[in-house]
This record gives sequence, C-alpha cells and structure tokens, in this order.
Amino acid sequence: MMSGERTSTSIVYIEDDEKLGRLTARYLESHNVRVTLAIDPRDGISTVLRERPDVILLDLMLPHIDGFEVCQKLRSRVHTPIIMVTARGEEADRVMGLEGGADDYLPKPFSARELLARIRAHARRARGLAGPAAEQKLVAGALTIDPSARRAIFDDTELALTTYEFDLLHALAERAGRVLTREQLVDLVRGSADEAFDRSIDVHVSHLRKKLGDDPKSSRIIKTVRGIGYVFAIDRM
Repeated sequence: MMSGERTSTSIVYIEDDEKLGRLTARYLESHNVRVTLAIDPRDGISTVLRERPDVILLDLMLPHIDGFEVCQKLRSRVHTPIIMVTARGEEADRVMGLEGGADDYLPKPFSARELLARIRAHARRARGLAGPAAEQKLVAGALTIDPSARRAIFDDTELALTTYEFDLLHALAERAGRVLTREQLVDLVRGSADEAFDRSIDVHVSHLRKKLGDDPKSSRIIKTVRGIGYVFAIDRM
C-alpha cells in the first residue's frame, strides 16, 4: 500500500439496493474504507453534511429523489468528490451526472477492485496527496495554483473547485500554450483514458470557464482548438 492508503478513507454510500450496498460495503471495509450506508437519499444528504466523508458514492436510480437531484443538492453544499454509480450507461446520463457536479462515473455491474481504486484516487487528490509531495506554486497571469494546499486563486478570489476541476485546471495551466487533446487531459487527471468520452472533459471545462468568468463564445483563458482539444492561453510567469 502507498502511505496515503494506510490512512482510513471514509465514504457515504447512497444506495437503495440494501443487499448490494451491504455487499459492497463489506468489501470496501475489508480494505480499510469506512462506509456509512444510506438507503434513503434524504438520509444520505444529511449524513454527508454531518459526517463530511472523504468521498461520496452515489447511485443514480433512487426513490423519492433521483441521483441527479441528490448530486446537485450535495454539490451546492460540499466539494467532496462524488462518484456516481448506475446501471444506466448511456452517454447522456454520464454527461448529465457530470453537469450536476459528479467527479466520476462508474457503470454497473462494476468491479469492486476498480471501485476501491477510484475511491482511493479521489480521496488522495482531495487530501492533496496525489503526485509529488512538495510541488511549487504555479502562477499564470492572474491565476495562482498551490498544489500542496489544493487551492486555486484567480483575480484575488479563491475558486470553489471540485477535485476533478482542480486537477484539470492544474493540468492545463501547467502546460500553458500547449494544445491538449481530450484523451490526454483524461489521462493526466484520472490516470487512464480507457473510458474517456469526448463530452466528459467538455462538461468540466465548461464548469471551469464559468468559475473563471471566461466567456465560452470568446474564451481568453481556456481556448477550444476545434477537432483537437483545449489550450490554456495565459503564459506562465
């Protein structure tokens, strides 16, 4: 195990299939992950706000409130990484989940080992343990990124970013002036482009532009290179 993985990771798992939830929880708990299972989505929201876990695991098809609405409610209150899991694997559903604030998406049936790996990866990023331990601050125009503290400041205002958005912005700004394909960005941010789909990065870039005040019709910070990908247009200092 890596040193960051020796630290117990806590998750809240919002899943109305109690049998699946308990089986998954048993596996995760055998690998040093503390799981709080919430069968009712309304209980899940209050549990997240009370316990402040490292990662949220969220089923899409839930009673009373669907997973998309739960995701939006949680994202408006916390910046905790959200991994959405669902039997619905259409691209439109994945895009909707990402647009609602999810950081990652895993279709059912999923591999328990892959789920564990993704939970650990998101927890490490959220704690600032991903990558080199002592990265220097990155300055690009009015943007300052502190990888160790997981902080991004633009025009003297700290940006409220999800873990995925932070890593994406860091990947772009670190390679300012270089055109990066969507596949390269997925590989840089999550470590694997195997399950990349074009619109996933588009959604996250759209979120970043809004938070940077960057007009998508005439972007001056994150520019679209048609048919290829994106480039961070502000030079590093």
